[in-house]
Amino acid sequence: MLRRVFRALHYRDFRLVWCGACVSSIGTWMQKLAQSWVVLQISGSPFLLGLDAFLGEIPIFLFSLVGGVVADRASRRNLLLASQFTQMACAFVLALLFALDVVRVWHILTLSFMVGLAQAFGGPAYQALLPSLVESRALPNAIAMNSLQFNLARIVGPMLGGLALTHLGAAWCFSLNGISFLAVIASLLALKLPPAAAAQHDSMLESMKEGLAFIRRQSAMLGLIVIAFLTTLVGIPLIVFLPVYARDIFQEGPKTYTLLLSLSGGGSVCGALLVAALAHYRHMGRTSLEMLTAFGVLMTAFALSTSLVWSSVLVFLAGTALIAVFSLISSLAQIVTPDQIRGRVMSVYNVAFRGGMPIGSLLAGTLIPIWSAPLVLACGGVFLVLLGLYFLFVQRRVATL
Repeated sequence: MLRRVFRALHYRDFRLVWCGACVSSIGTWMQKLAQSWVVLQISGSPFLLGLDAFLGEIPIFLFSLVGGVVADRASRRNLLLASQFTQMACAFVLALLFALDVVRVWHILTLSFMVGLAQAFGGPAYQALLPSLVESRALPNAIAMNSLQFNLARIVGPMLGGLALTHLGAAWCFSLNGISFLAVIASLLALKLPPAAAAQHDSMLESMKEGLAFIRRQSAMLGLIVIAFLTTLVGIPLIVFLPVYARDIFQEGPKTYTLLLSLSGGGSVCGALLVAALAHYRHMGRTSLEMLTAFGVLMTAFALSTSLVWSSVLVFLAGTALIAVFSLISSLAQIVTPDQIRGRVMSVYNVAFRGGMPIGSLLAGTLIPIWSAPLVLACGGVFLVLLGLYFLFVQRRVATL
């Protein structure tokens, strides 16, 4: 059973990248925690805190499509290395500025934008590289294992970051993040990859059009992108607004918020392990839509719950279902896409997936003061139930994958 769950880790190259990415992700979450605290401490402005998050995400919307074209035209390993070196340099620069006590908010905002820009090119390259690290039948397991390392880092990183921030200071959080990039850089340099495909000679615009044309022709791929966008748009606010539930619904403090957030992360780890255990099997599309429908039901139940015990169970199960949906949908998107255009197609998928998060959070944040958090999240849960049922019984192209 353990061999089946951790099947992708039996492949040397994937194991190297997985370990490197896990170490780097832990460092990234350490910096995220410290950076948010420093921005709020220096400025005292929640707006600037939000602006920092926005500037870290906006390059992904602006440049991911270009990054996808580059990932199909250049060495994906070299593109990833450039992305990692850029992010590492930004972390060390921030650590130095803070250690010298000359850091200003505009320094942090500028570095956040540069990190986001590096991720806009590194993200498509990583997604396009992943299928070359394992055999095709192990790809769903590899994607689930990738979700597992991210969610493990989401739990471990803030915990270590909090300890480092309290006992060592913010500069150490930034420095440790910079050092963590050495792990993923070393793993990339150690890969044994097949020779790269011949470079394309058509224009970047033509290359981008080719990727978009593939998506238009493949109704299943278009459906997967729509599902990814709408699920993050409507589902992610469940996690973003957990502090509102802790404070306003349960009349509790930070400890209750930490409990709910940790349970959500623990559920995400279980969801990733569940998909990893299933590996590549028939009816993955139908299972993903059933899990999406289940997540909608769980989200609605959580939104309407006033019991902390019952809500704790629901948020754990919701975390399990949500990560299962993301892992399965991502696996299907990789499977139906040819390697020669994978960077471009997955960059579109990445824009949809990442784009729903800030838009959904902003929309929910606007509606909650008007309608209340339970009503907004309950409506979101019902919407996701209807979305899952629509793709299960009406537009069945995804369900047949």
